Order: sequence, then structure tokens, then C-alpha cells
Amino acid sequence: MDRTRGPVDPVRAAAARYAGARVARVEDPRLLTGHGTFVDDVVRPGMLHACFVRSPLARARITGIDVSEALAVEGVHAVFTAEDLNPGVHEPWYSLAGRDVPDSPRPPLAEDEVRFVGDPVALVVAADRYLAEDAAELVVVDYEPLPPVVDYVTARESAELVFPQFARNVLGELGGRPTTELAPVFDQAPWSVRETVYQQAYAPVPIETRGLVAEWSAAGGELTIWAATQSPHEVRLFCSRLLGLPEHRIRVVMRDTGGGFGQKAVVQREDMCVMLAALKVPAALKWIEDRRENLLAAGQSRHEHGDVRMAFDADGRILAASIDYVQDVGAYPVPWPVGPSMAVGMFFPGPYRVPEGTFSITSVFSNTVGRTAYRGPWQFESVARELMLDVAARRMGMDPVELRRRNLLRRDELPYTNPVGVPYGDISPLETFEQALGMLDYEAFRKEQERARGEGRFLGVGTCTYVEPTTAGMGVHGTEGATIRIEPSGKVNVYVSGGSTGNSLETTVVQLTADALGVDIADVHTIQGDTAITPFGGGTGGSRSGSMTAGAVAETAAVLRERIAAIAAHRLEAAAEDIELVDGHARVRGVPGAGLSLAEIAAIAYLQPESLPPGMPAGLEASGRYRAESMIILANATHLCTCEVDVTTGRVTLLRYIVSEDCGPMINPSVVEGQIAGGTVQGIGGALYEHLAYDADGNPVTGTFMDYLLPTAAEVPIIEYGHVETPGPGPGGYKGVGEGGAIGAPPAVINAVADALAPFGVHITRLPLTPESIVTLVRRARESRAAEPGTVPR
Repeated sequence: MDRTRGPVDPVRAAAARYAGARVARVEDPRLLTGHGTFVDDVVRPGMLHACFVRSPLARARITGIDVSEALAVEGVHAVFTAEDLNPGVHEPWYSLAGRDVPDSPRPPLAEDEVRFVGDPVALVVAADRYLAEDAAELVVVDYEPLPPVVDYVTARESAELVFPQFARNVLGELGGRPTTELAPVFDQAPWSVRETVYQQAYAPVPIETRGLVAEWSAAGGELTIWAATQSPHEVRLFCSRLLGLPEHRIRVVMRDTGGGFGQKAVVQREDMCVMLAALKVPAALKWIEDRRENLLAAGQSRHEHGDVRMAFDADGRILAASIDYVQDVGAYPVPWPVGPSMAVGMFFPGPYRVPEGTFSITSVFSNTVGRTAYRGPWQFESVARELMLDVAARRMGMDPVELRRRNLLRRDELPYTNPVGVPYGDISPLETFEQALGMLDYEAFRKEQERARGEGRFLGVGTCTYVEPTTAGMGVHGTEGATIRIEPSGKVNVYVSGGSTGNSLETTVVQLTADALGVDIADVHTIQGDTAITPFGGGTGGSRSGSMTAGAVAETAAVLRERIAAIAAHRLEAAAEDIELVDGHARVRGVPGAGLSLAEIAAIAYLQPESLPPGMPAGLEASGRYRAESMIILANATHLCTCEVDVTTGRVTLLRYIVSEDCGPMINPSVVEGQIAGGTVQGIGGALYEHLAYDADGNPVTGTFMDYLLPTAAEVPIIEYGHVETPGPGPGGYKGVGEGGAIGAPPAVINAVADALAPFGVHITRLPLTPESIVTLVRRARESRAAEPGTVPR
């Protein structure tokens, strides 16, 4: 077996014609002309609409609910409370986490106590959305306010508990070696730095909010769900467990989904309510979240801090690194966040030579919205590490680039195992780093920076080099299936589980299938997102889709190629091993004119079964399932950002943004770059703009786009791309790329700002870097150094 290409097939398709090419996205004509089908486009006969009554308090005891006035409104069909829906719950656990994790309670509707502003208390069902919203205002809930736990940083010392069964408000703790074992290294090192780095809460903010339509057929005992989701098969699995219904009685349909970024990876409490209520109403039930609800209740991410230590020898080589990491999981996190958070500690050493290292992880409840997955959920490891490397370089009087050069792993040093046991292979950290610096012309920028400082302008450059896990080869994500049907006409349909949420999974699957069968891409169509007809799959998440679907298509196409070759060989009186598939034909290698079109072969397979080789089944349809060859596939990249900071107003203007990425061979470079761009813009937003903030009483204060700021095209520079290709261990050598932009961008931007402000002695350990915070940092630095004439620019 060739590690980079998968199993050797005696019947080869033509050399790849589409994989690696900038093929236009097959979904674009539908989406760009407004002909997509999103959940809110689904209309069913007599459909009813749902609206939630939500808590206005961060923490309170529910002492009574009066729904009578709402029920009296004409057109209102039902008002459900916890006593109506919650008893219908059977097993509400996620396939990603498993049945037995020590998860927190997850009632569909609040029982006895509300735990954050936005906590769903009741569900109103009416003839239309407007009636449902009006009636929700008429539901009277009596609350007895309780002291909320708002600040997760102090939650472990609070006398109040978000859940009484979780002491100290701790959901879970994990750790490596005791930090005390490394104390001598830090104490005796020539250079040692220690900081506590804080990252603010922000949110995925998909362009399409959450939504669900559920239709129960009592006669057939079947439930059909149209979902905005990243994983239709997981929705079906969860719903089956939740309702106690057999899986084959549940169909989940996912057409187009306008972004997910982790927020739509698993079923949340509102989805549970709609599933439960659908069995109690006479028609299909639709719930579409508005933007206020999305910011209020769909989940927070990134809210965390870490006590970070790094030790260096006299030449700046890393001796040890440790992180004590604490994350805010809110009140109702999804999915169970303790296990995934371990990736922060596992990847904190990054793509550097780190002889000694350890970590601890603590997940803490608060009376705020629950934590959800968000593109690169472990990205704090890069934020903390890369900020610390710049801090260390400045203290040592060394250029941050030179410090990284002395410590970054090279491709020829692999395989390598980091100090907490993660094996590295098939990556190129130093190579991407040097490529990005070359694209910038780093030395020229430093000269420009010096000239600008002489003019009273402050330019900065920042980098981040990281290694990221993609394609976890375990659990629900460890396999992926595909079904390929060559129709009697010779056209090809390929069925995969789906989860295409803007990541161009449709296009990549069509490219891969066309190459695998040696047919024209125009003759290939893909069907995704319908659990009734597609094979089981883990959906999109963990940057898995490209490599896993490539494996599934390769496994399945190999079966069909063998069958096609056997039919052609039988008809042409040739040996099967002499048959090649090219341009939609099965040809005898070296014999011009000897061949059959795929349409002719398909006609034989379906319409002339008596002409098939002995023992050959009729038809040309096959299903296959790929199992990941490796427990994990690693990708890596370097992000490089330059900026100018106005120290009077605090405005940050990004000047250039460069990404050198190694995701292995690219199935479609345009798709790869689109994924990098999307994640990068989200990371820029997290560094400079976005903040899902609460006041001291637990009230959200950024509930609209007037105060929750997002980057726009005006703030984002043109992103420049460099590519280094190191094949991974899976089929085609493909690796994941979906999450990297969101991992690499925040540290690169933060370090660029810190570099611009280095003459002031500014020290950055808290995010986001708003204009106000930058002005404050500069002012405080000036004040603290006022007694040192000539050291601080005026």
C-alpha cells in the first residue's frame, strides 16, 4: 500500500484530472441565484410555528407559570412547559461523547430554576410566528431571584452553585504531569516567562440561525425532521435516543445550511423541545431562531484563560512549557466540553521542540449561555503559546522571528513526539514559516517599520505557527460511507452523509468521484443530507470531511471499477487487468478503438443481465465504508499579519495578511483558500471586534449587531496564500483545512498589535483589542514609564 495514494488498484482510472484543479463550485448556481433550500424555506400543510418564552434573569427559582392568557389567543394551539415536555425524554446523550460521560443535566425546558438569561421556560405553538411571539409575551412566569454566578474566574470560590451536584461549580478536571515536577526547570532556566492570558467570549454567528421543522405521522409512527445542521445522521441518532423511537422511524433531511462552525454540530435544547412537541401537535412544527435569540441562547465560545509558563536556555531554545487552562462552560454546554478541552493541553507545545511539558484543564459552570463548539475549539493553545513567545523574545532582546526559527520543527526531524505524548508526522512547520516570511519580505518590512516610527507612525508584524488535529480516526468520526450508483444512462450519482454548510463538500465529492471513475465531472451528481438514502456519516466537524469522503469514495469506486472492467473485458475478449477507465470509457490499453462507453456498460449491467460475466451481479451500484488509517491526521500553517496602530484613537488597520498552509495535496485550491479566508476573518473578529459580554448581574449587553461587532470587507485586507504540500497518511494524502484560519488569525493579529506598540512597553494579556483597550494600554504604559525620559514616544 502506498501511504499517500491508498490501495493499489489493478484497474486504474485515468490520472486525476479534477482533484487539484480550481473547479467551479457545483452548488454556486443554486445558491447565488437564490434557489437554495434552507430550513425556513420548508413549508408543510397546516404547519404550526413555535416561539420560546425565555428567562429575563440569570438565575432564579420558578415559582409558577400561568399560560391561560396565552392559550386564550385565537390561533394559539398549545403552550408547553417543563411538566409537559421533559417527561418525554429518554436518553439525551451525544454520540461524540458517549453515554457514560459525567455530563451536566440538559432539560429541554427549565425545571424549577432558570440558569441564564435566555433559558427556555415555555414553548408556544401557534398558527404563525407572529401569533406565537405575541402569545409568548402573555405567558406569566413568577420568579424568585437568586444570586447568579457570572464570573467563571471566581466561580470555584463562590458560595452559590449553578448545579448543586457539582461542587465548586466544576464540571470536570483533567491533567498531565503535576506542574511541580517542572518547577526546577523553570526556576533554574536562564530565561523564564509566566503570564495569565485571558480570551473573551464570542460566538460562531452563522449567517443562518438555528432552525428545525419536525413533522410526526401518527399513522405511520414516523417522524421527519428538516434541520439546519452539520450532521444529519447525528440528529437522527440523538432524536432516536431522546424520544425512544427506532432509528428507521426517523428521517432527517438537510438541504442547504447557511454556516455552522460547530454551533450546529449537535442537537441543542430548543431542538429537543421541537422534537418532543412535534409528537403532541396535529401538524408539522417549525422553529426558526431570530438573531437576538442566536446571540442570547445559541452558545458562547472561547471564554477562557490560562496560566502559561515557558522556560528557555541562554540561546533562546525552549526547555519547558506548561499551561493551567480554565474554560467557562456556561450553564448548559453542548456537547460535553471536558474531553475536547484536553486538546488545549495536548497541542499547547505546538510545532516546536519542547523537551518538557504538562497541562491542567478545568471546566467551570457559570450562569451564562452554555459553551458550544466553534471552529478550532482548542485554539486557545495557539493564542497563549504564540503570545508568550513574543513576550519572551522581547524580554530576551531577540526578534520574535529568530526565536521561532531556533525552535520550530523541520520536516526532516519527523516523526516527533511532543512532551505530552502527541505524535507528529507529515507536517512542515519551519517550511511554512519561512515561506510566509519570504512572501512578506520580512527584512524590508522591519526597515519600513523603523522609518514609520521616525514619522510617529506605529507599524507591527505578528506571526502564528500552529499544528492542528484533523480527521480524528475514532468513534463516530472514525468512519465514513459512500454509495455510488452509475445509472443505466451512464451518469453517476454519489451519495454521502452530508453536512455541507458552506464548505463545498458537494464540489469536492463530485471532483473525487469523477477522477475515481475516469468520467467527465458534468456527468457526476451528488446527493447529501438525507438520512433515508445516504450512508451513515459523522458530518462536518473536526476538519474531517475532505479526507474522510475521499476515503469513502475511493473504497466504493474501487468496487465499481473492478466490475466495469470485468464487464468490458468479457465483452471485448480482453484481460480485465488490461482495461483502463478514461474519458467515460473502458478501453483496452494499447489497442486504439477497442472500448465501450460507460453508458454501454451500464446498459449491459441493468438491461442485459444475461450478457454479464458468470457470477456478476446485475446493476452498477456499490456501497463502501472507509475507516481512517490513522488516529489523527495533522495539518499546519503559519499566519503572518502586519498592521498600523493609531495610538491616539486605538484604531488598528490591517495592512497585509499572509497564510502559508500545509493541508497536503489540495482537492480544490479555490475551496481550500475559501476555507482559510472564512476562518481567518472570524479570527480577526475575535482578536479585534467580537465580544459576547455580560454585566455583573448576568445580563447580556451585546444582543444585537449594533453592539456585537463583526469584521466587514472594509476591515479585512486581501489575504495572500502560500501552499506547502506534505501528503498525510490518508487517501490522496489529503488533510483537513476547515478550522485552521480561526486558529492562526487571533495570535497573528494580537502579536502584530503588540509589536506596533512595543516602543511603549505595552503588555497584552487580555482580549479583545478594542480601540478603547488599546488607548488605555498606551496611556498606562506612558504613565508607568513617565519617570524614564526618552524611552516613551510622545
